[in-house]
Amino acid sequence: MKYQFDFAPVLEQWPLLLQGAWTTVQLSFLSTVLGFVLGTMCALARGSRHGWLRRLAGAYVEGIRNTPLLIQSYFLIFGLSSAGVTMPILVGAVLALVINIGAYSCEIIRAGIESIHKGQLEAAECLGLSKAQVFWHVILRPAVERVYPALASQFVLLMLASSIMSSIGAEELFGVANRVQADTFRNFEIFVVLWVVYLALSYAMRAGFWLLGLIVFPRRRKLGTPL
Repeated sequence: MKYQFDFAPVLEQWPLLLQGAWTTVQLSFLSTVLGFVLGTMCALARGSRHGWLRRLAGAYVEGIRNTPLLIQSYFLIFGLSSAGVTMPILVGAVLALVINIGAYSCEIIRAGIESIHKGQLEAAECLGLSKAQVFWHVILRPAVERVYPALASQFVLLMLASSIMSSIGAEELFGVANRVQADTFRNFEIFVVLWVVYLALSYAMRAGFWLLGLIVFPRRRKLGTPL
């Protein structure tokens, strides 16, 4: 059996595919920023002196990391709607991605914080630094610098995982591609295009994190290892 390759019907839908790719970028950007904030807060909570706060953050991390993102997104969109709590699809998609990546980034950032030697904290106190200065200059920034490559990789994986949001009706790249596939019946061609676009997005995102590393971490820039 001979298959006739024809990318023309798929490429004719480039405005729709571009719109889906832009939605994927928006979902990824918002989820990355908010997920980093949530992960940082949870990492600090896991190292808190208050036992109830440690247990609460630990339960969140374990509950999210040991359940599928698909189930989490279904619960937020369809499960909560059954209980009378409704939200726009894109809001629910961002919320699901933020909750999911927050748990993973929490453990990565926590590893960075735990790598800070206690002697550095004692030295900072001896220098008379305020608690805010110690937190920013001695704890958080060096911790994030140490785990920055792992964080960047995790956020790239988040962008790829955003394709799951098509299952709840989000019109991101994969969801739009399914519509194009149904209209053109060019299954092989649409998945080739998807492969190329997701690969391009991944490289673009890694390049963005590389540039961000050059700006935020001068020491890594001097060493030539921003990622």
